[in-house]
Amino acid sequence: MDFIRMKISLSVLLFFHVWLCRAFNDVSTIPFNKGFSHLFGDGNILHANDDNSLQLHLNQNTGSGFKSSDLYNHGFFSAKIKLPSDYTAGIVVAFYTTNQDVFKKTHDELDFEFLGNIRGKAWRFQTNMYGNGSTHRGREERYTLWFDPSKEFHRYSILWTNKNIIFYIDDVPIREIVRNDAMGGDYPSKPMGLYATIWDASDWATSGGKYKTNYKFAPFIAEFTDLVLNGCAMDPLEQVVNPSLCDEKDVELQKADFSRITSRQRMAMKRFRAKYMYYSYCYDSLRYSVPPPECEIDPVEQQRFKETGRLKFINKHHGHRHPKKSRSEVLDARNYGNEDEE
Repeated sequence: MDFIRMKISLSVLLFFHVWLCRAFNDVSTIPFNKGFSHLFGDGNILHANDDNSLQLHLNQNTGSGFKSSDLYNHGFFSAKIKLPSDYTAGIVVAFYTTNQDVFKKTHDELDFEFLGNIRGKAWRFQTNMYGNGSTHRGREERYTLWFDPSKEFHRYSILWTNKNIIFYIDDVPIREIVRNDAMGGDYPSKPMGLYATIWDASDWATSGGKYKTNYKFAPFIAEFTDLVLNGCAMDPLEQVVNPSLCDEKDVELQKADFSRITSRQRMAMKRFRAKYMYYSYCYDSLRYSVPPPECEIDPVEQQRFKETGRLKFINKHHGHRHPKKSRSEVLDARNYGNEDEE
């Protein structure tokens, strides 16, 4: 019965894919050597001959990662990614924007984080946002995927403008954050670069550390292709930015199809969130007695969640606990609860 429900859900989202694919038709990809460099684990990064694809490996010695050569003052960042297969518990694959290397105490960040998997279980991942070093006010949401991300490539995208942030999977928007004055510095406002990493997070990533990374299955390989950097490039050493320098690019981004969520896209996003979101900080009243200002509380949706932000009613694919710390919160002393459990 669960398999049938998953097939029906997939069919619905594929229907919306047909309608939404036009939004990505005008996106141009960039070769690795034109826009990126290694971050760490040089020996664990393998490049394809055409320089449009690469693999990040994790073994007993180290993980690996890459980053964009420039910082961008807003942009559309995207890649097709295939995650490691088989037993991947304890492993995190992250695709994110940040400026932590430059603004160490006041960094901004937007995250996709894939949280490892046990074969046969639905993959889990989270999105998150930080602004101006507000790591103690994480805005994570957690979800399961309606497909196996280790079987084939899927596109993951982050749109960041001065008005809104949208996270996409393939052509389906899964989360939007609309900027408002009350957010203040919590909305990312400084130039960020694009990063991708694979690393061992055995202490928290899968069922709160219950399932550790097993290097019998190493190397763990995350594959990336069709990389997109569409934004106003800035000098990474220029910590004071003149926003007017990027006015033209900002207008271009805001006019692009991927910057506007149509009524059909809203329906697809609502359907995704109803079926696959299992934690929302907006409904976590234990953590936030007053929801953060960007939260739009839906009374009907709110009834599905406990005061912990977790779903009230769960099936075997949603046997979840409140999320622990993300990659950026690993060094934060505060623990907001137990990790997902099966």
